[in-house]
Amino acid sequence: MEQRDLDPNLLKMYSFLVFSKLEGAVTSGMIHLGDRLGLYQGLSSFAHAVTSDELAASLQLHPRWVQEWIHNQAAARLIEVEIDDQGIERYSMTPEAVIVLSDELHPAFGMGMFHRLPQTMASLKALPESFKTGIGLDYDSHGPEGAVGIERSFEPWSRSYLLPVVLPALDGAVQRLEAGAKVADIGCGAGGAAIRMAQAFPKATVTGYDISRYALDRALEKKSIDATANVHFVDPRVTPLPLDESLDIVTAFDCIHDMTHPQEVMEAIRRSLKPDGIWLLVDIKALDTFGENMAKNPMASLMYGISVMSCMSSAMSAAGGAGLGTLGLPESKARSMAATAGFSRFRKLEIEHSLNAFYEVRPNKP
Repeated sequence: MEQRDLDPNLLKMYSFLVFSKLEGAVTSGMIHLGDRLGLYQGLSSFAHAVTSDELAASLQLHPRWVQEWIHNQAAARLIEVEIDDQGIERYSMTPEAVIVLSDELHPAFGMGMFHRLPQTMASLKALPESFKTGIGLDYDSHGPEGAVGIERSFEPWSRSYLLPVVLPALDGAVQRLEAGAKVADIGCGAGGAAIRMAQAFPKATVTGYDISRYALDRALEKKSIDATANVHFVDPRVTPLPLDESLDIVTAFDCIHDMTHPQEVMEAIRRSLKPDGIWLLVDIKALDTFGENMAKNPMASLMYGISVMSCMSSAMSAAGGAGLGTLGLPESKARSMAATAGFSRFRKLEIEHSLNAFYEVRPNKP
């Protein structure tokens, strides 16, 4: 440890740095409440700036609580405020704020992570034991609302990118789907991508696999509502992947880094695919070293923190878990693991996305 005289100004600056992190955590809680109570949608529905009392009345909420909440949001620069000469405060949202905070149909909608914030933070009670034993918590430890939060995080992306951008980027995938491909969606979650593919390609047969009972419950509920006959959802521990090279396409969206035994899963995917089959691997953008991630990823501290509470915790929720974590599958590692699993071709797709990297992986050589 560095030995030097204590600098009062540096001490003050460091204290500010620490408490600025607490400010972010507290404001995150307020964002959760804004989403849960419909405050953002309520505010964005007005064509003009409104007082906190007007917002509270429109949502039948107590005005004093709404006032204190909106003071936090304005102080955090998330909501706009105008204060007139009489001291009357009126609030509004920029077009960008409306998209991120209230427009569930836009790919930049960001409330999924905040939806499950209470469940994610509740893991802090159990994590000290994980630090001692090495065994983490699986996603079902976050309960059904945790599954809904993940669904709300993934759906805007899936709705905007999967059919118009990602599938056409895979050589021959759309043609196979149109002709009646057999598809497996690994780590399907609440089933959004699987259902979307099944509805777009009615001749295809899509099976979603997930070990989360809460996610599978959501997927089966959505299937029943949509009455999609050519999609099915199963637990791979009960109904494993077919290992007879019978599948045309396998997809895995943001899940390999969460798995306790990702190498074994990759090997199972290889054995399930036809020799000319396609594996679409989508995972978090990451660089090879911590130093590179720290220097080049402005969200690195968030990513590593989420990893401790969710991703790495899941990846170590069984003895011998690989523990890849949120930034644990950079392209170089994905390539190496795919080659070990028996894949011969690995291509990074030219798809621009702020969070994810996209890979086309194939068993056979060109």
